[in-house]
Amino acid sequence: MHMADALLSPAVGTTMWVASAVTLACCSKRLRKDPRDSLVPLMGVLGAFVFAAQMINFTIPGTGSSGHIGGGILLSILLDGPAAFVVIASVLTVQALFFADGGLLALGANIFNLGVLPCFIAYPLIYRPLVKAGGATPSRSRLMFATVFATVIGLQLGALGVVFETHLSGISSLPLDTFLLLMQPIHLAIGLVEGAATAALVAFILQARPDLIDGIPAVTARSSVGFPTRIVALFAVLSLATGGVFSGFASAHPDGLEWSIEQVTGKPEVESETTPVHQWLAQLQERIAPMPDYAFPAQESGKPAEANWPAIDAGTSTAGVLGGLGTLVFVSALAWLLRRRRAPSGTA
Repeated sequence: MHMADALLSPAVGTTMWVASAVTLACCSKRLRKDPRDSLVPLMGVLGAFVFAAQMINFTIPGTGSSGHIGGGILLSILLDGPAAFVVIASVLTVQALFFADGGLLALGANIFNLGVLPCFIAYPLIYRPLVKAGGATPSRSRLMFATVFATVIGLQLGALGVVFETHLSGISSLPLDTFLLLMQPIHLAIGLVEGAATAALVAFILQARPDLIDGIPAVTARSSVGFPTRIVALFAVLSLATGGVFSGFASAHPDGLEWSIEQVTGKPEVESETTPVHQWLAQLQERIAPMPDYAFPAQESGKPAEANWPAIDAGTSTAGVLGGLGTLVFVSALAWLLRRRRAPSGTA
């Protein structure tokens, strides 16, 4: 659901940049007050994992479409909303700057749709009330249901954001009602798959380290078990394996956004805008992205044909590993710098 610059006018794109930047500033301020010693390494490895996982598109049967996880709810459950948003914003920034995945003008909108909406609406207003209903320790089934439902709602909100941002940008080739009726159902299917995958990960962590799961009381979780070394190591290994190997098994079908556009216009992309802002940003992204479309520059752009699936190649694997490591370093450094400036313990 990464938007391209052609879907946004400069005015809408700039507005979404401002909204996301203000949210990031508020989250950064909150991070300085977070006392968790494990926060920085967790943010780093989870950022690397989400980057790698977003490279794997899964086919939606019977539609000719595919989808990938957003990761906002998973990150929020394990890190809380502000830290999760910083991670999502970092992942999307690395994707846009180094792999030309999502436009630079659209980066603010992508951060808003995949970060603000799940982390600050679906997570606090859907997941938390469902998990904490009744005030008791949540049952496993309630925790799983809350995870799936919040993930679906988060993705539905993100898809809705794409539709209205495109409409406000005056993209006449994508009529509001038609585009809406395509985007919401396909992202419902994608959300159900992501929700099931997220719930499976949460269930595993619930067994290994319940203190990391939001909604589990500290007494029940025995939160004094110490630094989550095995969880950090697990996600580090998963990130390398996912980006370096499993990314070659990604579906070649267009994702939900591209599929919806193609159903309306007959092509997976709308015609590119020709404003000076669009042209300048496109040229800038072309110059700074070393591996556009997660491939070596000498390779042909675009995804391999479905007949060649799985398409494990050196370019994709290298992009997955380097992108995951880059995200790990970027997120860890950012989180460390923010927490380094926090007020000493005991001060106002």
